[in-house]
Amino acid sequence: MTAARRWRWRRALLLGAAVLLLAALAGAGFLLAGGRARLDGRLHAAGLHGSVGLERDALGTLTVEGGSRDDVTYALGFAHAQERYFAMDLMRRLAAGELAELVGKAALDTDIVHRRHRLRAVAEAAYAQLPPEQRHVLDRYRDGVNAGLADLRLKPWEYFLLGTEPQPWRSEDSFLIIAAMYLDLNGDGRNERELHMAQMRATLPQSLVDFLLAPDPDWEAPLSGQLSRPPVVPGADVFDLRPAAPAARPAALAAVLAPALDARRPGSNSFAVAGALTETGAAMLANDMHLGLRVPNIWFRVRLRYADPAAPNGRRDASGVSLPGTPALVVGSNGQVAWGFTNSYGDWQDWVRVQRDPADAGRYKVPGGWAAIERHDERIRVKGQPDYRLTVEGTRWGPILAKDTDGTPLALAWIGDLPRAYNLGVMQLEHAAGVAAALDLAPTLGMPPQNLLVADRDGHIGWTIAGNSIPLRGGFDPLLPADWSLPGSGWLGWASAAQYPRIVDPADGRLWTANNRTVDGAALALLGNGGHDLGARAQQIRDGLRARGSFTPGNLLDIQLDNRAVLLTRWQRLLQDTLAGTQDPALIELRNLTAPWRNRAAVDSVDYRLVRAFREQVQLAVLAPFAARVKQRHADFMWPTSSASEAAVWAMLRDRPANLLDPRYKDWNALLLDAARRLVAELGTQPGGLAARRWGEYNRSAVNHPLARALPGFLAHFLDMPDEPLPGDRDMPRVAAPGFGASERLDVAPGHEAEAILEMPGGQSDNPLSPYFGAGHEDWVNGRPTPLLPGPARHTLTLEP
Repeated sequence: MTAARRWRWRRALLLGAAVLLLAALAGAGFLLAGGRARLDGRLHAAGLHGSVGLERDALGTLTVEGGSRDDVTYALGFAHAQERYFAMDLMRRLAAGELAELVGKAALDTDIVHRRHRLRAVAEAAYAQLPPEQRHVLDRYRDGVNAGLADLRLKPWEYFLLGTEPQPWRSEDSFLIIAAMYLDLNGDGRNERELHMAQMRATLPQSLVDFLLAPDPDWEAPLSGQLSRPPVVPGADVFDLRPAAPAARPAALAAVLAPALDARRPGSNSFAVAGALTETGAAMLANDMHLGLRVPNIWFRVRLRYADPAAPNGRRDASGVSLPGTPALVVGSNGQVAWGFTNSYGDWQDWVRVQRDPADAGRYKVPGGWAAIERHDERIRVKGQPDYRLTVEGTRWGPILAKDTDGTPLALAWIGDLPRAYNLGVMQLEHAAGVAAALDLAPTLGMPPQNLLVADRDGHIGWTIAGNSIPLRGGFDPLLPADWSLPGSGWLGWASAAQYPRIVDPADGRLWTANNRTVDGAALALLGNGGHDLGARAQQIRDGLRARGSFTPGNLLDIQLDNRAVLLTRWQRLLQDTLAGTQDPALIELRNLTAPWRNRAAVDSVDYRLVRAFREQVQLAVLAPFAARVKQRHADFMWPTSSASEAAVWAMLRDRPANLLDPRYKDWNALLLDAARRLVAELGTQPGGLAARRWGEYNRSAVNHPLARALPGFLAHFLDMPDEPLPGDRDMPRVAAPGFGASERLDVAPGHEAEAILEMPGGQSDNPLSPYFGAGHEDWVNGRPTPLLPGPARHTLTLEP
């Protein structure tokens, strides 16, 4: 073949490939365009009582305006479906254990864990027992969702990629969305923390375990009550490591310890200042909820306007964020009251020892006799694979999910498995006229128990726990598996409204919560400890509030964006002291790089990253021998997830007890030097050495679409948000980690919403061709204020009866 002919063949092949590529791109564009939300025009919608307007501004903030909340609920469902149906579908399937039917075998393990809770049956039962007016709300939302889905010219693009069809929305599916939040906020319904605590107590002396898991009074910032007592270092008469052989090297136990020491735990910040501290006289609220981040964001920016005789001028006007899949405004302001939530980390789960009948394994002991174990045969559909059959054994307390340290079966009592824990009470916050009214609603809300912080236009602020299912316990230690077959043991009822702790208008006009312990005494005994945050973040917020005497929304945003590394300051000093006399060139470089302490988790901070890494290496080395002891007896042991190790580790570094030092080290300074050397070995060998290890190199935004990983990189690029370095970390107000952080930032004074701020990552729409795909994300990355209230309408759709 001549050169000319070869060239003609190559040209033909290249042209053919180009044509195929263009055809593929055109096809993809057609599918994406067909799944875009309808933004303009007029549309008939059966069942509406009157016309409803849906306006969108430059950020995609949706204003829904109608004659009644009933019509607004329908229209909100319509808009949610058009912009977010696939995300809604993922959330309901996640809770129900039905993901594998959509995405295949990769989701089967997750489905098995969640299907054991049979949350679809829970949601159905919760819906069935609702009062008629709440069932009607869910039915109206369902009808709006299905109408919005049907109005799309083509199904959402994700279903083309997966080769599946979207299934209609059901009324009870909204409770599966709430169930997904229960899972996210309550440890995935596994309660592994208490299982691992039981393993520790079965292996180590109780006083040693109490010490290792003690809270740290140096960092606590409760709203009321006293600080915890400083932990007491156990003496050699309690426990002594010295006769033992050295534990496995810290690096070998990193998988056991590191997830607990650097966990990304769902949580939030919320704080409020009284009207005496603002220019307008209205109180002011800040809220940023820390969750896994994705494209699109979990929340949806919205303003709801409708007739309400109880509202000022007879018209309700509420702005904030909704949760697609539900008809509620979750966080926001109604012009009279603003409200926000943070995860309470109370104790909402308990392990129950199931005593099977030796003569009949199908029975178990209950107070006064025996009961039959329930058996549920669950079928999990798996795309492209045979169905998976799962047998779930249930008791009156909950499903049997685990075994105690002696092999006894354990049932999990969890409020998320109870139909009573689900309702639409949170929607009533839209109608609250003041702090007292909002706090009175808290004990009626069917939702995961949260810190509820409220501020009103008359200058009042208040705090309580929201959630209608706080168990009253009796006859057992709630942190350990217990036998509830004994009379008087177990959950004996539910807290009454009068038992809920409440704080209104504190003397200094400031309130704050950040997943920390908020109370002590009887109130703490009622709420329990489900893994409170260390408290450093809450303390930093508290101190930031106390540093000012007057506030604007921008001042509250400044506190939310605070990335000062207060917790690590003492660790920086410890590192400098440890390296003071070293002659090792690598350690001298480490000392020099961390000497000019900037005290910030900024993206260009080398000092912060290195000091943080030193702390992690020291914690691993200090805790490794204790973790190794438990791991030897319980192969599945993981260090209980919390920040509680800070108190014990620092106490040992301060007192340097020989009996608690890993025998591999001759003294505590040898441990510290070894930690520094391991840091250098891990980070110093990477390109550029220690001097190139900026915090932003590790701490990236990583806000991605759930399906992006299934696509080639160049296509995933169009679905994910730009991967950018982020300031912040877990133990400071600006919480940030790859794919995790503030899912919104709200700063608002009720009645002055025009000056309020609402930032949100990930955008409003999941369609890459939508003008609202990624809208507002770059502002969130850079901490630039974006308004709560919508700007001028760019698009207007009218739904007509």
